Amino acid sequence: MGIYVNPGNKAFTKALNSKIYIDKTKLIATVNDRLGTSDSYLCVSRPRRFGKSMAADMLVAYYSKGCDSSELFTRKEIEKDELFKTHLNQHNVIRLDVQQFLFHTSHLNIFINQIQEAVIKELRLEFGDCFEVNEYGLQGVLKQLYANRGESFIIILDEWDCVFRLAKEQKEIQKDYLDFLRGLFKGNEYVDLAYMTGILPIKKYGEHSAINIFDEYSMLDSADLAEFFGFTEKEVLALCLEKEIDFSKLQQWYDGYILNGIHIYNPKSVTDVIKRGNFKSYWTATETYEALKVYIDMNFDGLKESVTAMLGNCHYKIDSSTFQNDMTTLQSKDDVLTLLVHLGYLTYDEISEEVYIPNREIMQEFVRAIKVGGWDGLIQSLNHSEDLLKNTWALDEKAVAKGLEEIHNSMTSILKYNDENSLTCTILIAYYSAKIYYMNPLMELPSGKGFADVVYLPKRNVDKPALVIELKWKKSAKGAIQQIKENQYTSWLKEYTGNILLLGINYDKKKGHECVIEEYQMEGI
Repeated sequence: MGIYVNPGNKAFTKALNSKIYIDKTKLIATVNDRLGTSDSYLCVSRPRRFGKSMAADMLVAYYSKGCDSSELFTRKEIEKDELFKTHLNQHNVIRLDVQQFLFHTSHLNIFINQIQEAVIKELRLEFGDCFEVNEYGLQGVLKQLYANRGESFIIILDEWDCVFRLAKEQKEIQKDYLDFLRGLFKGNEYVDLAYMTGILPIKKYGEHSAINIFDEYSMLDSADLAEFFGFTEKEVLALCLEKEIDFSKLQQWYDGYILNGIHIYNPKSVTDVIKRGNFKSYWTATETYEALKVYIDMNFDGLKESVTAMLGNCHYKIDSSTFQNDMTTLQSKDDVLTLLVHLGYLTYDEISEEVYIPNREIMQEFVRAIKVGGWDGLIQSLNHSEDLLKNTWALDEKAVAKGLEEIHNSMTSILKYNDENSLTCTILIAYYSAKIYYMNPLMELPSGKGFADVVYLPKRNVDKPALVIELKWKKSAKGAIQQIKENQYTSWLKEYTGNILLLGINYDKKKGHECVIEEYQMEGI
C-alpha cells in the first residue's frame, strides 16, 4: 500500500465515519461501464466543496489493490450492481492530488518532475527493479510495466486544474503540464481508466480542448453524472426530516443549482447548517468576497448591467462557447459569467442557456462584493428597497413613484436608461427587500389571456399581500391596471386566499414615473 500507487482506503473511511454521509456509490457503477472501453476518460468539474475529492477517494477505495474495502461497501447502493465484486480491489491505481505537489514545491517549474519521481519511487517498491527510467519519465515506466508484465492502471487525478488557478499567469508551466498529461494518457494501452476532477474544465485553445480524449461533465453540461456531486433535493429533504430542520428555509438559503434537471445543493452548506443549526453563509466563508469582486468589476461592456439584473432575480442569457476554461483569458462579459458558473457563484440553465444567482447564500456574497467601488447607485437602491416596499403596502402611489424614479436615476451608470428591460430591472432591484417576505418573483407568469410582468407571492405564514405588477413604457399606469383586469392576470391566483395588490407602473422620459395601486378582491372570496 502506497501513498500514490495502490493507496489504501483511509480517506474514504473518514468520509463514511462523518456525522453526515450521503451514499454516492452508484457513481462506481457508471464508471465500471467505462472501464477498458474507448469511453474510459472522464473529467468532472464542480465548484469547491461539492464532493469531488470524496468521490475520488471512493473510487480509490473501490478499485485499489492496496486495500480490502469489502466491508466499506456493505449495504451501499453499489453492492446491488452485478459488477460490484468483479472490480472490487482488483486494479492497480495511481492517485494524485496535484494541489498537494504545488503547495509543497519550492519552484513551480519542477513540480512535474516531483510528481514523476514520487510515483516512480513507489512503482519500484510495488513491482521491483523491472523497468528503467528513460527520457519519457513516468509515461515510459508505465509502458515498460505494461509491455513486460501486463500491468495496467486506473489513474485518478484530484485538483487536476490547480495549475491554472494557482499559476494563472505562468503560461509556459501550464503548457508543460498539459503536455505531461497528454503524454501520460493519450493512446497508451496501460490506461484502463483515467478520471480527473477539478473546478475548471479542460483548458481550451480556440474551440478545441487541450486533451481531447476526455468526456467532460461540468456545471454547464453535467449529463448523467449530475446526481453524484452535491446533494440532491431528495437527499436534503431526508436529512431535514431526520434532523428536524426547516426544509423550506434551507431551500431559500442553499437551493438553486439545477444540473440535468436535478436540484443540487452544496454539501458544505447543508452539512454545516445541520451541525450548527444556524442559517448563514458557510460555503462562501471558505473564500472571501474579494475573489468574486475581481471578476464582476472587470471593464466589459454590459457586465455590471447583467450583474445588477441578476441581483434583482433576473436570468441572463450567455454564450459560453468562447470561454477558454482558464481564469485569465477573459475577453467578454460572457466569459466572466461563464467562469462564475464554474466557480459556483452563478448557476446555468442548460435549456435556456441563462445564468442567475442560485440562492440567498450566494446573493449575500454578491452584495458584499459590490459594496466597495463603482456600485454606489446600486447599493443606495438596495438600501431604499425596504422603504419602497412599505410604501407599496400602504398604497402610497406618489411615494412609490418617487422611490422608483430615484432608484432608476441612481442606476443610470449601470443600466441603459431608456430601455424596457431596464424598467423591469429597476422594479426587481426596487423590490429587492421583498425576498424577506416573498418567494422569488415570477416573471411573465402565464395567466388568463396573457402574461403578468412580475408577480410576488408571500412566503408561507407571512401576512403580506401578493403583488401583481404590470409595467408600461410611454403609456399610462391606469392602463396597466386595466390590462391586468381585462386579461385576467389574477386568474392564476384563484386558489390564493390572501390579499392582493395590483400595481400599474409606467415610465415616460418626459413625465417620469407614475404608479397606480389598487386592492383586489378575488371573486367568490
